[in-house]
Amino acid sequence: MPLIRSLDALPEALKHGAVTIGNFDGVHRGHAELIQRLVAEAKAIDGPAVVFTFDPHPTNLLRPHEAPPPLTWTERKAELLEEMGVAATIAYPTDLGLLDLTPQQFFQKIIIDGLAARVMVEGPNFCFGRGRSGTIETLAALCRDGQVTLHVVPPVVMDGQIVSSSRVRQALEAGDVQLAGDLLGRPYRLRGKVVAGAHRGATLGFPTANLDQIDTLIPGVGVYAGWAWHGTSPWPAAVHIGPNPTFGEHARKVEVHLIDFADDLYDQTLHVDFLARLREVRPFASVEALKGQLARDVQAARKLAARGPVPRSG
Repeated sequence: MPLIRSLDALPEALKHGAVTIGNFDGVHRGHAELIQRLVAEAKAIDGPAVVFTFDPHPTNLLRPHEAPPPLTWTERKAELLEEMGVAATIAYPTDLGLLDLTPQQFFQKIIIDGLAARVMVEGPNFCFGRGRSGTIETLAALCRDGQVTLHVVPPVVMDGQIVSSSRVRQALEAGDVQLAGDLLGRPYRLRGKVVAGAHRGATLGFPTANLDQIDTLIPGVGVYAGWAWHGTSPWPAAVHIGPNPTFGEHARKVEVHLIDFADDLYDQTLHVDFLARLREVRPFASVEALKGQLARDVQAARKLAARGPVPRSG
């Protein structure tokens, strides 16, 4: 029971447990630390560990022009959390009515009436309620009055900086997928549907799957080594993100070459894990020069992928 989208008729087995509330975008190392504490506290009271999150992200409703692309889609988020020991993730339908609740109303509606929580686990910067007016101090007072035990988990720090979704996002936008993977605790993954392209890769000897309908953040322009998942089978891959300047094309594309793969992928969904950035995207003086570089990209991607893929989930 990894993903639930309503509190209506919530099973009793998911009530009276330990609860954490947040967006958990990316499910990074900081989130993992909080979830570890959540699961431990749930076991201590012999109750479920429940994550309450929002779908869509509140920013999409309040300030849609400022809403960044997510780092994870909802189903993957729930599966990652389940792997960490969470009994269920509640992706609550976000609307303006929910966002207009005062902190006190939100606490009563969600924590007490909806989840009957006995324990809450949050980070020190937790905010909730209308205009994010409720702070961790507000929550502490409400928990005391409601006889709910509150545990505050400090943030995780790497290289002198707090691990956060925004820090992961900045690394990806800069093309630093290795740093993003370090912050996440696993390679960054996106998914997309394979659509027809110009078939130029096949004529060069390096056929690519052109991805569309990508619903998460796309890393910065560059050529990357990674793994592509065809169903449950992983294939080492070289990934090109950006335009094709050698051929005068300026549109940004995501093209995935599955090394040693020969089957048809059209209309299928691919999941792609990013291991490392190989180089920048640049024009080449000739098609032959481009083919030579593509061969070197594939060789480098194969070597990096030799460490093995992270088991697929989501």
